[in-house]
Amino acid sequence: MARPVLLVILLFVIVFTSQLDWNPQIVNEAEATPTLAQKQHHVTKRQEDIKEKIILSQEKNIHKLQKLVRSLEEQLLECRGRNGAVNDTLSSLTDILNDLEQKQILEDQS
Repeated sequence: MARPVLLVILLFVIVFTSQLDWNPQIVNEAEATPTLAQKQHHVTKRQEDIKEKIILSQEKNIHKLQKLVRSLEEQLLECRGRNGAVNDTLSSLTDILNDLEQKQILEDQS
């Protein structure tokens, strides 16, 4: 009878000591691997960084486009000014030609 009791006690000792060895390994593995919440936080932060970079890039593009629009507006004003001067010159030339034609018509009739 002493022998089966000794075997049972020995079995308990083996099981108990093996449990003590496994617990620290399990805890260390759990600490070593990031949790799902940590992974999600990392992914969320990465997505926010990407969105911020996209927004900054779009703002730069908007500023470039605004500069181009200003430049085009200035060019348009210059062209209008030139066209206005040309139109004024043409209208005065047309007036002079009309006056000359009227004088010629009056001379021809006289």
